[in-house]
Formats: sequence, C-alpha cells, structure tokens
Amino acid sequence: MQFTQILTSLGASVLIFSFMNPALGQTNVQNKADDVILEMNQAFKKNDKNQLARLLPRAKGHALESWAAYWELRVRLDQATDAEIQQFLTQYAGTYAEDRLRNDWLLQLGRQREWATFAQEYPRFRMNDDREVRCYALSTDAFISKPETAAELKRLWYAFRDTEDGCTYTAEKLHDLKKIDVLDVWRKARLAMDNNRPRAAQLALNIESTELGKQAILIQADPQKYLDKRILAITKKRKELSVLALIRVANTDPDKAAQLLEKKWGLMLTKEEHNWVWAVIGKQAAQKLQDNAHSYFNKVSRNQDLNDDLLIWKTRAALRQGDWKAVVASIDAMEGSKQDPTWIYWKARGQLALHKATTDPQRAEATAALQSIASVKGFYEQLALEELGQSITAPAKPAALTPQEKLEAAQNGGLQRALYALSLGLRSEGNREWNYTTNLHTPGGMSERDLLAAADLACSKQVWDRCINTSDRTKTQIDFDQRFPMPLKDTVLRKAKEIQLDPAYVYGLIRQESRFIMDAKSVVGAAGLMQVMPATAKWTAKKIGMTNFQPQQITDHEVNVAIGTGYLKLVLDDFDGSMPLAAAAYNAGPSRSRNWRKGPVLEAAIWAENIPFTETRDYVKKVLSNTTNYAAIITGQPQSLKARLGSVGPRNTQAPEENTDLP
Repeated sequence: MQFTQILTSLGASVLIFSFMNPALGQTNVQNKADDVILEMNQAFKKNDKNQLARLLPRAKGHALESWAAYWELRVRLDQATDAEIQQFLTQYAGTYAEDRLRNDWLLQLGRQREWATFAQEYPRFRMNDDREVRCYALSTDAFISKPETAAELKRLWYAFRDTEDGCTYTAEKLHDLKKIDVLDVWRKARLAMDNNRPRAAQLALNIESTELGKQAILIQADPQKYLDKRILAITKKRKELSVLALIRVANTDPDKAAQLLEKKWGLMLTKEEHNWVWAVIGKQAAQKLQDNAHSYFNKVSRNQDLNDDLLIWKTRAALRQGDWKAVVASIDAMEGSKQDPTWIYWKARGQLALHKATTDPQRAEATAALQSIASVKGFYEQLALEELGQSITAPAKPAALTPQEKLEAAQNGGLQRALYALSLGLRSEGNREWNYTTNLHTPGGMSERDLLAAADLACSKQVWDRCINTSDRTKTQIDFDQRFPMPLKDTVLRKAKEIQLDPAYVYGLIRQESRFIMDAKSVVGAAGLMQVMPATAKWTAKKIGMTNFQPQQITDHEVNVAIGTGYLKLVLDDFDGSMPLAAAAYNAGPSRSRNWRKGPVLEAAIWAENIPFTETRDYVKKVLSNTTNYAAIITGQPQSLKARLGSVGPRNTQAPEENTDLP
C-alpha cells in the first residue's frame, strides 16, 4: 500500500493509535519498523549519511516514512541534485517534511545566490515562517522595487540577534539602491552591540566599509580604550562609533556611561544619537532595577528617535515611578508593539489616571481600549476585565463536536504522523508536525472548529501539551476543559489540601512548567510535571519527611507532585504568601526574587512587568493568569486576578527571617 493511501484511510488511524498507550501517550509495542525509524533519528543527529542511506529502504511504508526520507536527504542536501529534491517534494507533497525540506533548500539556494530556482520555489513555501528565507525573497526582482520592501527588511534584519546571510545580503542590496540609508545600517550595528553580538555589528558596518566593520570588533573588546583614544567626534562615522562604544560601556555600567555622555560625548553627538544612548543607559539601569533609570530616560527629548524595545523599557521604568504621563507618551511612540494587550492595558490605565473627569473623552477612549482586549485569555486581558468591573469566570462551553468533526481530525494525516512520532518518543518531530498541521499547512491555519477537534483528539490521547496549545489558538470558541485540563486531579487536590496550598496555584504552575508532559525534562535537568531540579528534589524530600528518596523517583507522578508542591509551599511561606514572588522564585531562584522585591512598594502587575528576565517575567504572568482560570473551574465561582497579585515590596521587618537554605 502506498504511503498516501495509508494516511487517508480510517484504518490507518486505528493502526497508528493502537501503538499508543492511551494513559501515557507512549509506545506500547515497538515493532521492527519503529526501531528503524528510531535508529535513523539517531543517525540524523550524528550526521551519519551512510547509516541513513542503509536504513532508508527499510522505512518504506512506515507511517513516518516522510521523516525518514527527510533525514536521509537533509544530511546530503548540499550534494543532492535539483531532480532528487523535486522528486522528494512531489513524493511527500502535503506533509510537513515536504515544506521543511523546501525551507532548507530555499536557505541553501539563497546562500548560493541561485535566484532563478529560488524565485520558482518560494511561492510554494507554505510555512513562510523563516525570517532569513523571507529576507532572501525580498532581494529578488519580485520584491526589490516595491516601496514597502525596505521597511519589512529592516523589521526582519533588526529582529535577528546572531549573524545571518539573508537579511544582510538584502540590506546591502537595498543600501546600494539607496532604499535604506546609513542611519538604518548604524541602527542595526547599535542593536547588535547592545545584544553583545559584535560579529553581527561588523557585518552590518561592512555594508559601509570593511574598515568600519573592523572597528566594531575593537570596540567590543575594549570600549573604554576606544573612547580614551578619541578626543573629538566630528564626522558621522566617528560619532556613530562613539555611540557603539558608549552602548558597550552601558551594558556593564550604565552610571559610568551616563557620566561619559554628560561630561564629554553628549556635546558631540547628534540629537538622535544623544537620545538613543540615553535610552540604552536607561534600559540597562531599568534591567538592574536602579532607581535612576527613569531619570535617565527623561533625558530623551524625542521618543520617536527610539525603537520599540527601548520604548518598552522606558514605559516600564515610568510605571515603576508612577509617571503616567510618561507611560502614555512612550506607548504612543511605539510602532508595532502598541497593539500588544500589554501596552493597550497600560496606556488605558495611564489615561484613566490622568483624566479623572467622567466626561473626559480620554476616559471613553481608555474604556474602549480595555473592552477591545478584555477576556479570560491571558494576564492583561483578565486585568482589563477587572478594570471594567467584571470578574473572571469560566466561559460557556462551545457546541459539542460532531462525530464528523472528530472523524476528520482522527483521519488527518499530519495529526496522525504527529501522534505516532510522539508515541515513539520523537517529541520534537511530533510537535513540529502537529504545529505545522494546525497552524501553517493551510493559510491562516485551521478553523476554530477544526482546532477544537484537533485539541479533542490530543486530549483523548492525553497528549496534554498539544491539546492545550491547539485549543489556546481559538479566539471566539473557548473550551476551558481543553485549555485547562486537570490530569492527576485526585493526587494534586489531595497533596495541595494536605499542606494547605491552593490547588489552582499548583495547576497554574504545572501548566506553565510542563504542560502536563509526564516525563518532561529541561536542558538544565529539571524533571517531571513540576520540573524539579535534582538538588532541589533531594533537599525538599528531607524537609517534608520523605525518607529513602532516590533521584530516579522524581519522574514518578506521585513523588513529583509531592516534592513539587512541598517546595512550592516552602517558597510561598518564605515570601509572605505572595504568589507573584513565589512564582518568580520557583522559576529564577529565591535569591533573585528577594533582590527584585527591593525598592518601592508596587502594584504586583507593575512589579512583574519590570522583572529583568524575559522568561521569568512571562512565567509569573502566565502562572497567575492560569491560576485564576483554574480557580474559576475548581470553585465554580467568579475570581479576581488582582486579589491574587496584591502588591510587592521589601520584606516586612516584622516577618520571620528569610529561609536562606531554600535552593
């Protein structure tokens, strides 16, 4: 039977799912064909071309044949003929593997400057989610003359932190055509230097001259030495190189950079350069939670000279100081970011704080903005609901899926391959296949009903992360049972009750930590549902009286929940019952959370928005948002996110001493 026939038959659906343990989402029986796929996966990771070629014939007819064929061809893509590649694309048309290989091939064609073939193949690229491929596309005849191409290129180019060829090549081409100017090139170099990417700065400056590119490397190595050797900065190039050096100084010591700017260099820079450097200094000070960050940002005379990243940190510093006028002004100057619910919410809050009269049109504008985002979807959406005087409740369940809708999901070839890959432990491949099928295979992704059906399929197999992530994408039909499942409900509720811990908080944390992947393991070694580190598990086991604990037990569900909830309770108690502080400590460590609470007493939402680490900032907001929704499900009662957030400030002097032993 041909592979395409296998994927479109209901019998294949039954065959594939029979390999999966419905309780654990893991393979029950591994036949020899499965072993071949697993061997090929390992050979691919080792770039073993000979082993892949030897095994490929034995993968014929397997449900994951397209992956096997992709691995074999990918490792020798630079030597494969166009005919071989086209044969693969035809044979596996419609699969993730087809578009994945096309993605890889387009990158290769771009680097080799084979534009005729690139232009022919690019329109067939369905995922269209690779920024470098898009940059290559912008350099082709079809795009290069369009007036909007330069703006798109800059957005893509500036978003890259590391070196890449596609956007740099197109930027050079647009620069030669005078469609981007010298300031655009210098801004890329500034961003690269601010992100400690000297090679990316060098490549950008090479567009102007290779000598300028070399200067970027020297500045990175010793910015202070570079500044000390320069008395004046008169030319545009000399001014901009000084800006790069000041940015590097600010990265490690914003106060020192401020002194250098005030005493000497500020007098020589243009107004735009002056504003950018002050903003970088303000950003670095804000990330260190320095009280003077806002005053540094106040030295910026024109917000329009800044990019969105700098404006975001300017807004955060203003929030920390309660300067609502600066909050609104900074958000107004943003480009794309101002449409994010985060900044819609804070601008509305600023307008409401600044305009007290009920008849003021600014209040009506703020209310309309809050209404535009208010929902149970996420942190700021929930806060918008509460700002409008509404509570957070579980929404009504959508109409039940029909048997036909469920059948179509079960027969979907991409979903079948994804589940099969997951059943074999190929999590990365399974997730990619699943995400491609639901989000990218069809322009705009699946319809909401199709997403609900796909999520239902994943839920029925207890593949909870795909269930949650898929259901999360619906906008109007919201199924809380899918978005906020409660695996091991009896265990979690019992353990939480035993130690007087809010079970909604436990579930909110697990959903963010592991998405209920039972055997989840992070790159740093955290394991299980609650992602507990080995040393933390050992320490906590002793504290909660779990005798004879062995490290391998951490993946046991009961043990993981017992240790995870025990540790969370200890952390929560040490932080005076503050859920935001405890969540930050769970993610980034208690010592960091203690340092971040120093300073003024803040509304916890403002405190969370100013957490220096992007991962922890998002983590705290998502855990608290999850917690509020889980509480609505568990209690059946309206809930308040604001009540859970409270305020955050220095430790009460009357509180017990900190538990400095907490790992």
